[in-house]
Amino acid sequence: MSALETTLPDGHLARPLTRRPILLNYGFSGDFEDQKACSAAIRRGSKSFHLASLLLPGQTRQAARALYAFCRHSDDLIDDIRSGMPALLRLRERLDLIYEGKPAPFACDRAFARVVQEHAIAKPVVEALLDGFAMDLDGRRHATIDDVKAYATCVAASVGLMMASVMGVRDRAALSRAADLGIAMQLTNIARDVGEDARNGRLYLPLDWLEEQGIDADAFLRDPRFSPALGIVVNRLLDEAARHYRLGHAGILSLPKPCRHAIRTAALVYEAIGQGIAANGYDSVNHRATTSLSTKLGLLLKARHEDSRWTATAVRDLHAGTEPVAHSLVTLSGVRKESAISERRHEPETDGETTVGRVTDILLRLHAEARLETLKRREAARAKVAGLA
Repeated sequence: MSALETTLPDGHLARPLTRRPILLNYGFSGDFEDQKACSAAIRRGSKSFHLASLLLPGQTRQAARALYAFCRHSDDLIDDIRSGMPALLRLRERLDLIYEGKPAPFACDRAFARVVQEHAIAKPVVEALLDGFAMDLDGRRHATIDDVKAYATCVAASVGLMMASVMGVRDRAALSRAADLGIAMQLTNIARDVGEDARNGRLYLPLDWLEEQGIDADAFLRDPRFSPALGIVVNRLLDEAARHYRLGHAGILSLPKPCRHAIRTAALVYEAIGQGIAANGYDSVNHRATTSLSTKLGLLLKARHEDSRWTATAVRDLHAGTEPVAHSLVTLSGVRKESAISERRHEPETDGETTVGRVTDILLRLHAEARLETLKRREAARAKVAGLA
């Protein structure tokens, strides 16, 4: 163990939770109910991440869902136009309580407190996520692609690094690639949501790229319209995302084997969103790229095997340099303090055929439920029209 691995300040690590005596909880710890709430949050919040989480081994899946639930809950609070800066201040206070081992009475806070303590996730890595929310509340625009990637590091690479910690990854190269994958996904989100963001008064595209194409940022926000010039900027952003996806894929083989299928699935599904944007002529003002059920299922099956696109460059890409804006978070995530990390129990590898069959059944059920919901909406609309006749 290197000297660096023992120098993480105690203030960066979460204290063990202060728990109520189990007899006062009528014989229950409450952990199970918290886990159920976190699972519901990921089902509601993201079909892509829910799908990927189903492929993770049990303990890792629970931790990943707790992590997602806290991040999603925080994001939803910030996106609520009634919240503003006071909501961010409350989130910072709640994070302090989480690291003190005294989480606020929210299921996601309690579950997340267990995750950060058990897996020794450094507090500044989580604080980076809140720093990204502060940029949103400030209405910050990004002058260059490096500024965009600094934002992406806060709101997405931080989450990728937390996930890597949950999987027990401490290798510097693998962590750098986890950060790359987070950046790639966020760049894809930005490219997909150009129109929606603009209609909400937000702009994440690099201002210098817009200027090069003769696009006035203020005019675009006043009247968001697609143009071939804007398509060039979106295409360029997706090209940058593609480079980070390539690097991210190189790190997947450094993950524990039972976790690779899930992460590769998530990466491929997000790449497919970028392909959908390209298929729409890079017009993400009038169209919002999505991936169908059949596409997700095909990518799930494809993700069972190493991506052959990058076989020739995988070793070189794995050891590529860390993105400068992510350097400090990668360093913190690589620090290991044994006294703060519980002994990880061995999780047996999942049977690939069983897992794929289970997820396929779930996808088909979700598809059937979605069709039923659509039919109910149509029937309600017909009944309303008939009532007006």
